[in-house]
Amino acid sequence: MADNAPPSVPTSGNPTVDALKAIHPLSPILPQFEPTDDTSVDAASAYNTVTNGPVAQNVMEQSAKTKGELSNLAASRQPPTYTAATGQQLTHYHSFFSELLSWRNPRASAIAYASLVALIFTFRYLDVLRWALKLTWMALGITVAAEVAGKVVLNSGFATQLRPRLYYTIPRETLDAAIGDVHELINFFVIEAQRVLFAENVYVSAAVALSAFISYYLVKIVPYWGLAVIATTVLFFAPLIYNTNKELIDAQIKRAGEIVSAQTAQLRSAAQKSTEQATQVTKQYMGDYTAKAQSLIKKGAHQTQDYTAKAQSLGHDYTAKAQSLLGKGTQKTEKHDEKEPLKPTDFPAAPKDDIKTTEPESKNEPEPAVKHPGGPSFPIAA
Repeated sequence: MADNAPPSVPTSGNPTVDALKAIHPLSPILPQFEPTDDTSVDAASAYNTVTNGPVAQNVMEQSAKTKGELSNLAASRQPPTYTAATGQQLTHYHSFFSELLSWRNPRASAIAYASLVALIFTFRYLDVLRWALKLTWMALGITVAAEVAGKVVLNSGFATQLRPRLYYTIPRETLDAAIGDVHELINFFVIEAQRVLFAENVYVSAAVALSAFISYYLVKIVPYWGLAVIATTVLFFAPLIYNTNKELIDAQIKRAGEIVSAQTAQLRSAAQKSTEQATQVTKQYMGDYTAKAQSLIKKGAHQTQDYTAKAQSLGHDYTAKAQSLLGKGTQKTEKHDEKEPLKPTDFPAAPKDDIKTTEPESKNEPEPAVKHPGGPSFPIAA
């Protein structure tokens, strides 16, 4: 019995290593392994040591925390208590993305960021479409070959045997929930675009404008997938940096706001002074021009009165002259009418003999003739 006993194995003090050495003893020629009760106990203790060790405990704790944070992120999909500037109720995705980007659940946020970046690199460096097509024709080819081979050999296809009794269908409740979720997601982007456009939050609108301005120049040298990685990184890590250095950033923002307010007040006062000076100068010029206009109007009125008086005096003079001329003509007419009437002796005596007339001698002159071109001439009758 003593000759058949396994050789003794030196121990190192580590239960895991000692258990492995007990299972596989180190020797030039490996003897046949014969498990004993002591070996089983050592293996069980090694397993318990590995599964209950500090590394395993840390892994289990991190897994539990990750599950809890993912559950908290999923439970945050509730409509927020606050509303938009228009009083409109926001979607539950506002709470979800706010919780995700705030890094209150760091493991869930890190997993989401890593997943998005991995997805971008996957579509960039892997030909997903060709792989999907390849997988499709290979799967269908195997299915068709198995069905044909089964019918030839066993008179019953393998695909037929694996076919379910009822094909899987999507329940209406699941489809309605998915459609409603997509509807909420689309409304989230639509509402946020309008809030940014109409500057509901000035800082957010300014940040989006700055990002668009930088992207306008980066798109010339950076590919689209690079811009997607940069945008995802900024979107996730900008809130993290703000939450980490919130006091410092808020103090700087407050200081910048005070400087802007002071400069604005200074500009407002300068503009007010300039406006007052311009108003006074305008009033002065308006008063001068008004006085000049009134003086011109008065001069014009006086000149009009003078011209009217001169016209009236000229009219009176011409009227008097006309009346005097008419009076002279009337006197002449009256004097002519006062002359003696005409007598028969004032006219010459009428002739008593007949008036003799002498006829001129007629001369035999030819009558003029009308000559037509190309024809005979005809005399004109007297």
